[in-house]
Amino acid sequence: MTGYVYVLGCDAPSGYRTYVGWTLDLERRLSEHNSGTAAGAKSTRGWVWSLIYAERLPSRNEAMSREWYVKRDRRLRRRLAHSAQGLET
Repeated sequence: MTGYVYVLGCDAPSGYRTYVGWTLDLERRLSEHNSGTAAGAKSTRGWVWSLIYAERLPSRNEAMSREWYVKRDRRLRRRLAHSAQGLET
């Protein structure tokens, strides 16, 4: 079963924010984040998120493992945030 790692972005008053997660269904998960019903993602409630990056992986376990690395890759997240805002990196 295919899994995905994704990065969401939103423009908050305190600055541009990113959120990293994994899922089996990208469209459903983005909808859950934007409706405030995403289980385990309290930090995304109350904001309008857009998908700024996604990786397709062969399995759920690989997606979960890759999420761990993407969450810790601040340089990648910063580049993605700047790109989503139309800023040069």
